[in-house]
Amino acid sequence: MSDLFKTIATSNDLVWPYENWPAMRFKDGLKIGRKGGHGRVRYTIIDFNKGDYIKFKFSKPDGFNGTHELRIEEITLGKTEISHEIRMNTSFKATFFWIFIIRWLHDALIEDAFDKIENYFLIEKKQPKHSNWVEFLRGAYKIKSFKTKHA
Repeated sequence: MSDLFKTIATSNDLVWPYENWPAMRFKDGLKIGRKGGHGRVRYTIIDFNKGDYIKFKFSKPDGFNGTHELRIEEITLGKTEISHEIRMNTSFKATFFWIFIIRWLHDALIEDAFDKIENYFLIEKKQPKHSNWVEFLRGAYKIKSFKTKHA
């Protein structure tokens, strides 16, 4: 399972759903201190253990002060837990933006990522399904897939 996790932000990303969302990109690969992000969300890698977890510190949008982390952990033989955690404080404006816009897009993106991981092991693949609100926001913010090669 950790082999999938090692592909994050590569041209063969088996975790991040770049087929339907802006790709996660880092100019010089996944290393502590590297700056990158996806779409309008920018961050710096502050902790990384290849194949197990990666932790980022937000730099954009303005007012998002904190971190987010992707983690994969073997619970038992044949049972794995994948998690995503955000720890942040927000300004008043960023809180409003989070509640009404970003949270909805974020949650749909993470569900698509988790489905993508699960689909790697399934014969009958899950198809992403988004709420009308998420589809409206995707259109309003012109969110499209990035099937081009990652940086």
